[in-house]
Amino acid sequence: MANRKWQIANPMRLRARKFEFDFPRPALMMGIVNVTPDSFSDGGQYQEAKAAVAHGLQLIEEGADLIDIGGESTRPGAVPVPEAEELRRVIPVIEGLAASTQVPLSIDTMKVGVAQRALKAGASIVNDVAANRADRAMWELVADSRAGYICVHMRGTPETMQQCPVYEKVIDDVAEFFGNRLGQLEKDGVDREQIILDPGIGFGKTIEHNMLLLAGLKDFARFDRPLLVGVSRKSFLAQKRQMAPSARLPAGLACACVAVEAGVQLIRTHDVAATVQAVRMTEAIVAKRNR
Repeated sequence: MANRKWQIANPMRLRARKFEFDFPRPALMMGIVNVTPDSFSDGGQYQEAKAAVAHGLQLIEEGADLIDIGGESTRPGAVPVPEAEELRRVIPVIEGLAASTQVPLSIDTMKVGVAQRALKAGASIVNDVAANRADRAMWELVADSRAGYICVHMRGTPETMQQCPVYEKVIDDVAEFFGNRLGQLEKDGVDREQIILDPGIGFGKTIEHNMLLLAGLKDFARFDRPLLVGVSRKSFLAQKRQMAPSARLPAGLACACVAVEAGVQLIRTHDVAATVQAVRMTEAIVAKRNR
């Protein structure tokens, strides 16, 4: 009876190169490794490849099912990093992790050149916060490589996204974006089973928009694709109070639990051990409700 919850949702498969995940199943934990000097929560802590690889392995030990590696901050107001510098930051980390673990690796990048090199180095997923792009090159790369693709909703760019974001109805607007992108991705040869949808909490949204998206996550089940939610340490969790990113963990855990109860299949987090505990307890309680 403990697995009953996983038998009542719509079946889905996620393919990312050699990896496959069948849903319904317990939510996947995506651990974050930022190889940057300026990320909002841990910038500078893992700039050296050796430290970043060790951190990624520690997150796996804590229960991460996937590791997301990024070499360019996407915090509000962040300016772009030259491609050569982004490659210098992330490729040694991906190579080091690929040689040390069988856990799928994701490259968090907006650049086709970085994604291409990362896939050659051992990544299996492209986490694309610039899925609002008009250029098709990234999607063609994903189609050719058979990589997983995280389609993130964002208004504008990280540099501009928080400049007075406005939506008529944020749930409907994000859903329309997902529908359009799924059609475009399939047109460009990306199999539906490669795609993960991310509503982009904090990417061109006010606090109110973020809260409405979290409250309405069930609306995105219509697309029959795995949903990813990443709220870890984001500023909206502080609700306009002065609070260090690391102090936002309790609010982030609350959001992760709400997301999982709504049917979200992937949680992206800096704090893997705590998130695993909170999410697994939520799943256990929901499973009892569904007996």
